[in-house]
Amino acid sequence: MKQIIQSYKTGVMELRQVPSPLCQAHGILIRTDSSLISAGTEKLMIDLAQKNIIGKAQERPDLVKKVFEKIKQEGLITTVQNVLGKLDAPVALGYSSAGTIIEVGTGCANEFTIGDRVAVAGAGYASHAEINYIPKNLAIIIPDNVSFDQASFTTLGAIAMQGIRRCDLKPGEKVGVIGLGLIGQLTVQILSAYGFPVLGMDVNAKKVTQSLLYGAAQGAVIGTDNVMQIAEGFSGGRGLDAIIITASTKSNEPVELAGRLCRPCGRVCAVGLVGMEIPRDLYYKKELDFLISRSYGPGRYDANYEEKGIDYPFEYVRWTEKRNMAEFLRLVGAGRVNLAPMITHSFSLDDYASAYDLILNNPGKKEFTGVILHYPPLAMPDTCVRLSQMHLPKPSIAINEKICIGMIGAGNFAKRFLLPNLAKLGARIKAIATAEGMNAEQIARKYACENCATDYQQVLNDREINVVFVATRHNLHATIAKQALDKGKIVFLEKPLCLTKLELCTLANHPNISHLMLGYNRRFAPSVIKLKNSLTKRTNPLLINYRINAGYIPKDHWVHDPDVGGGRIVGEVCHFVDLLQFITGAKPVKLYATRLPVSEIILDDDNFNVTIDFSDGSRGNILYTAMGDNRLGKEYLEIFADKQSFVINDFKSTGFFAKQDKGHFKELAVFIDSINQHAPLPIPSAEILLAAKATFCIIDSLQSGQPIAITPDYEN
Repeated sequence: MKQIIQSYKTGVMELRQVPSPLCQAHGILIRTDSSLISAGTEKLMIDLAQKNIIGKAQERPDLVKKVFEKIKQEGLITTVQNVLGKLDAPVALGYSSAGTIIEVGTGCANEFTIGDRVAVAGAGYASHAEINYIPKNLAIIIPDNVSFDQASFTTLGAIAMQGIRRCDLKPGEKVGVIGLGLIGQLTVQILSAYGFPVLGMDVNAKKVTQSLLYGAAQGAVIGTDNVMQIAEGFSGGRGLDAIIITASTKSNEPVELAGRLCRPCGRVCAVGLVGMEIPRDLYYKKELDFLISRSYGPGRYDANYEEKGIDYPFEYVRWTEKRNMAEFLRLVGAGRVNLAPMITHSFSLDDYASAYDLILNNPGKKEFTGVILHYPPLAMPDTCVRLSQMHLPKPSIAINEKICIGMIGAGNFAKRFLLPNLAKLGARIKAIATAEGMNAEQIARKYACENCATDYQQVLNDREINVVFVATRHNLHATIAKQALDKGKIVFLEKPLCLTKLELCTLANHPNISHLMLGYNRRFAPSVIKLKNSLTKRTNPLLINYRINAGYIPKDHWVHDPDVGGGRIVGEVCHFVDLLQFITGAKPVKLYATRLPVSEIILDDDNFNVTIDFSDGSRGNILYTAMGDNRLGKEYLEIFADKQSFVINDFKSTGFFAKQDKGHFKELAVFIDSINQHAPLPIPSAEILLAAKATFCIIDSLQSGQPIAITPDYEN
């Protein structure tokens, strides 16, 4: 399928051929008919992407602060590599479109059917692409008398609707709208449809005139007219009851102006991106309420609502983002909102460059409001795209032809560590499969892959691929690993091995389990290898203290979702258990775990201590906390034995150009070499399985308050 993609690094926009998305259980797959270019929001995104790295830093000082904190934690070189990697990510443009359903997920078959016409919303979902996957709570059926072009306004209509709702207007109240761009004009129309007298205000006289055509009772040109006098006359000398700011400017002037125009105890609602240094004296003396409107309405940015399709109870949350979308379409269908005069320009998808040239540069100085993209009527999904080799970069080193790799999942970790290190080793990566087609295509181009896909079965079914890397979200690890092993592939699986005891038993009893390598990279770190060599002649057990300053992760993050991330014990602590068993060279046999009391801030697997006994008499203590200061290094390891003491401080070298080395490159080098030499994989299966089982034992100990024996039995 074709999709408009922008490079956040260079700002360049392209129409790319990328794999189409898969339909998931809680959503639908649509063929796009029309999409609306949001001149304000998309222009801001594009302008930011087109700035150089200094300009980006000036726009986002909050991120610059985080970069300096990262330098202190991980060193300059590692941090720079990480930042450049994030800048290299592609950006999908568009978030408001309409189309026809071509596939329905199992979780919403009672609401949608193939062939339904729907309006859809959401950045990352309702993109400027021929085919889009849409979660069910971001889609609404279009009334029969509403066209695709009109329905493509629905997302922006819902934004305008939510701004109005935030003002909690009462019949007869008089409302001002500051900023008469596309969302501002929609706000005027909706207010007028509900019978509220509206004063439209903008610095552009033509936009003020337009607002009168869309239902504003009166208008005022900011900077030309005496806005204060006009507002006084409009409100009968009392001041406006509410003001909705839909302007887009860094200036604080809209907020100040709204404060002056509003009556005492009135409301000011910011919908647009404006300066918000609220003049306290003005707002205090009038006792004004300052409100923020969050996008399309309740449910926005809630993964349970948007991604999983869990609706809010109607009787408690009357207006969600989906219900706002539906109400906007109702007004359009009833003729109460007239979108025809707002559609000033339309372009074919192939002519996207002209559309954006109009919005960004406007060489002909034309007036525009709604700019629509139209799509081919017969576009069909294709989950795999073969890249033309003539346009791919040539490898800088000789390629290892014995190993043919397929990469499934390519998030931040894969892009930061796995892919660049494999490239350094001369590994041939034939195919990339990720959930997002544009991500797969961009990575495939960068690493000269032949194929990119959104369906990972394309990788597993490729007979030439003999090594599969799995770096997806945790819930897919065991499933994909088993499927790959079933097909006789060698598997490199990022941690964790699995999320459930049943999955652990299934993998443990798989006949090809010895063909599976887990990404326990710390045992390959130079500091750990040096430590291991220093302990070869020890005569007594080890005493180890391992402190992990893990950092706080919000409770709604996918890592904490038991069905997706599995929690931090299963998802991350396996790393630390494995490192202890590697250093001791012994099996974990028993453990006892305790934790802090759970609260709103302290989660049940975020702050705990576990003591592990090993078969050689060694004892390791893992202190895992999410309450520490992020400026403190993440990992601090102390080892005591035979009157010797060793310290590993976050796996870092010293000096300003300090580099953190957790063994990622060495791990892959040893893995690749073992395959070339037809030798056993670097980490024995028994150790992989024991580390995974130990994490389940930690959970059992926390729940029971008792010590738990770790036994190497894996019965279903």
